[in-house]
Amino acid sequence: MIAHQQILNDGKEFTGQEFHFGDYTLDQSRYRLQRGTRQLRLEKLPMELLLLLVERHGELVSREEIAGHLWAKDVFLDVDHSINTAVRKIRLVLHDDPEKPRYIETVVGKGYRFAAQVTCNGSSPVKFLAAPDAAPLVTPVLPEKKQKLRFRHVWLVAAMAALLVAGAVLWLRRSEYFWKNPIANARFQTITNFEEVGDAAALSRDGHFVAFLSNREGHTDVWLTRVGSGEFHNLTHGIMPGLSNPFIRNLAFSPDGSVVTFWSRKQNGSSEGEINIWAVPTLGGEPKVYLPNVGEFDWSRDGSRLAYHTPGPGDPLYVSSTGSRMDARQILSALAGSHCHFPLWSPDSKFIYFVQGSLPDQLDIWRIPSEGGSPERITFHNGRVTHPVFLNHNTVAYLATDADGSGPWVYSVNVERRISHRLTFGPERYTSLAASADGRHLVATLAAPIRSLWRVDLSDSVNSNPVTIPLRTSIGFAPRLGLDYLLYVSATAARESIWKIANGATSELWSGEGAISVGGPAISRDGRTVAFAVKQRDQTLLYVMQADGTRAQIISDSLDLVGDPAWTPDGKSITVAANEHGVPHIFRIPVDQRVATPFVREYSLNPSWSPDGSFVVYSGPDVGTTFSMEAANPDASSHLLPLIKLARGARHVAFLADGRSIVLLRGDIQHKDLWAIDLRTGSQRQLTRLAPDFDVRDFDISPDGTKVVLERVQERSDVVLLDLPKR
Repeated sequence: MIAHQQILNDGKEFTGQEFHFGDYTLDQSRYRLQRGTRQLRLEKLPMELLLLLVERHGELVSREEIAGHLWAKDVFLDVDHSINTAVRKIRLVLHDDPEKPRYIETVVGKGYRFAAQVTCNGSSPVKFLAAPDAAPLVTPVLPEKKQKLRFRHVWLVAAMAALLVAGAVLWLRRSEYFWKNPIANARFQTITNFEEVGDAAALSRDGHFVAFLSNREGHTDVWLTRVGSGEFHNLTHGIMPGLSNPFIRNLAFSPDGSVVTFWSRKQNGSSEGEINIWAVPTLGGEPKVYLPNVGEFDWSRDGSRLAYHTPGPGDPLYVSSTGSRMDARQILSALAGSHCHFPLWSPDSKFIYFVQGSLPDQLDIWRIPSEGGSPERITFHNGRVTHPVFLNHNTVAYLATDADGSGPWVYSVNVERRISHRLTFGPERYTSLAASADGRHLVATLAAPIRSLWRVDLSDSVNSNPVTIPLRTSIGFAPRLGLDYLLYVSATAARESIWKIANGATSELWSGEGAISVGGPAISRDGRTVAFAVKQRDQTLLYVMQADGTRAQIISDSLDLVGDPAWTPDGKSITVAANEHGVPHIFRIPVDQRVATPFVREYSLNPSWSPDGSFVVYSGPDVGTTFSMEAANPDASSHLLPLIKLARGARHVAFLADGRSIVLLRGDIQHKDLWAIDLRTGSQRQLTRLAPDFDVRDFDISPDGTKVVLERVQERSDVVLLDLPKR
């Protein structure tokens, strides 16, 4: 293909790179699909396939041609399944019914055809015809001049052919036609094979030592092993609390490999002095503060320059040219509620790469000149993106979720061409990634989480004995309690669904192909109606249905919803947060009118109404690892609350039946207990004392305040080493 020129079937030529079909615009140069003014999310492989089909619209494109276009010859995977998946994702985005296709037709046993009319840059297809033959006007020339003219023609044709070849090679390189999976032939070696968790792995610059977090001795500690030795050493012995944070790089090695550094947070802390980087010698010894009031850091390749961010609002990013914080200067700060994590020096020290966005799943990789300047976006996932590392001078490997929320998987991106490729295709989820200085060795953690539901009875004494709730489905999460029933969400690879347990019977209330739940379902005060939000076919939809699963209907499809919805006490409206320019605000949506109106103008998420409807509480922006709880009256004016700060991962709160107290999760990021707080006096009372390995992600309280249901996540993860072949 020649740059800036697409040749379609029937002799049609388009001189632009923006294709139009139906209500859609496909911009090849920007790698973007839009419907009207709304940008649609489509992964790399489906986007490449859509471009191929559009460029050859009307033609049959065989499955063999598709495979050759999308994958290199040395990539081994289930091609048929991958093509089917890519086509399915395109159809979901285009709302194309495979039974009555408007865009992509299946030719059984052969391939696919793009059936819709395609134009370029808004114009009609143009067919270029050769000019009719005409009698040439020839001026007689001498024979020797004919020879010179013939030689000139030969030289001109050769020059044009060389230019065409050079242009084709340049396009192939820029389009990454020659791209190969950098870990395709890597040798995998399992470092840990514990019954317990091994997570947050780090690799020394020479690739000889691996550090990781594990609860092997009953509490989370920093562990160290020399690759191939089979020996493991506990470096912290239970003396350091709050070590785990899945949204940052928890562990690292000093440039000379003499110490292992680790992030630590005092319980309920995120202000100055409560989050620090500590260090412990690799040979063992007492941990000491390494970088006070720092969230994450990275040393330049030569160990002379330091980049770090603090836990303040927006995670301000600093650079020190001498390695001392005394001369550090700030080069970047995000808005409050947004985050700037995983700072990473480029090999040439010209840029600082980082992950920026809203937690947990609206993130991407950016970079900024190390001397300061305007940041540039490198990836375009708008998903959960973490742990970037350099494989070579222009290739970054990292972890990211797919557009459907699955993963995280390992990806790579060329930082100049900015085309991302998924590198792993197995069922395993990846939770951390680190690399040696030469990019020849990677260490990762592979996890297989188990999500289950448990019951706790509330009483005047602290409960330490939750009881498991048997489920008909393999997993259960986002539990919500009605007057006499339990709702929860379950998921498979293809869909998510809402289930109900009542009177010992389990039934499925709703299921959606390709649906991903947004928050948990909300039950009306009388228990008769359920509201829930899902992402489906590139839209965020708010549904309302009866408690028996009947009469499901969409009441909002135009907002980018986030967090839990909540019924107003009168049952006439739903309050739920939606993103506006990347910042969530709570909206009110009347069920009968279906017109959303702004309710809380400031940063606000996860509303929860008091039983009498006199006020609503909600959570504010993340600062460090905590966020504050705020409240508003029904007229949206501020409602006074005692100062309450919650830890990340604990946004859901619930009122007790008396309406005076709320129940929330409090503790470390990955281990919390239930507490009740009196909103009038601020007094606190612990309700549960769960085991250290009991990680609660969500909960709900029965309307009478006597029972609690907990969502527990059990991570089973191992550390693996990848040795990449020599380049």
